[in-house]
Amino acid sequence: MDVVLDILDTFLFDRLYAAILPASSTTYAASLHNRHVNVYMHLEPSQWVDASVLKRDDVVRQAISLFLITWIFGLAMYLTGSTIIYFTLFDRKTLHHPRHHPNQIRLEIQHALSSMPVMALLTVPFFLAEIHGYSKLYDFTTEAPFAAYTYLQYPLFLLFTDAGIYWIHRGLHHRSVYGWLHKPHHRWIVPSPFASYAFHPIDGWSQSLPYHVFPLILPLQKGAYLGLFGFVTVWTLFIHDAEFLSSSKVVNGPACHTMHHLYFNYNYGQYTTFWDRFGGTYYKPRLDKFGQAQKEKDGSVSQKDD
Repeated sequence: MDVVLDILDTFLFDRLYAAILPASSTTYAASLHNRHVNVYMHLEPSQWVDASVLKRDDVVRQAISLFLITWIFGLAMYLTGSTIIYFTLFDRKTLHHPRHHPNQIRLEIQHALSSMPVMALLTVPFFLAEIHGYSKLYDFTTEAPFAAYTYLQYPLFLLFTDAGIYWIHRGLHHRSVYGWLHKPHHRWIVPSPFASYAFHPIDGWSQSLPYHVFPLILPLQKGAYLGLFGFVTVWTLFIHDAEFLSSSKVVNGPACHTMHHLYFNYNYGQYTTFWDRFGGTYYKPRLDKFGQAQKEKDGSVSQKDD
């Protein structure tokens, strides 16, 4: 995030802060600016670099900038990705499911849009920690702990976050917190891709914690970090598309996650079914079960693990 902040400071935020909170005098110290992005390529600071009362190293300015980056980037990914999947992969037969709410797409979008600013705000402390050097993020593959780690970091990230999200998600179904925290997401019994971020903001943020904790405790190359975040966003959209083309026993895909929305207490996993099988919460998705669910009024069903 430090590299992204350097770039956006140069092309956007320097001028924005100078216009909102101009400084009475400026001092130009080029060596102090763009030092993170200059590791990759040379980028001259903008002419407004010191023209604001809020300097680049001011933690308040950094927090505001990181909030705006997280919110706007997340919003763009959500709206773009959800729309693309809705018009391509999404099984729109589910729009006629009896448990699909009237105007559900609009309600899902409204819910997501209202929650995303709060989720972004709660995420800012992690990004502040990163840019102030409290993470194990590194720039180049030559800085990896050992050569093979360049490749090992990807499965480690996926394994760590898969386990973390399973237990957090399962915890959110505990009766002490479910009603006020996680139940709003389960309003979408038959979800669309637009339900992917339609969470209570604390719920959505809590399920993102493993992504932010990983680079605080284990090394991760910055390019891999951005790529994995893009993958996670797309995967979250994908598993909410209700498509039943795949019913893999290993991958926790859209079919598995649709069973979770239909029957609530099964298939908590994110990428794989491993933790559901380990924890006894796996429910094998089947087309006939989806058809059966269309006829059920209460949505209750006994667990099946085939």
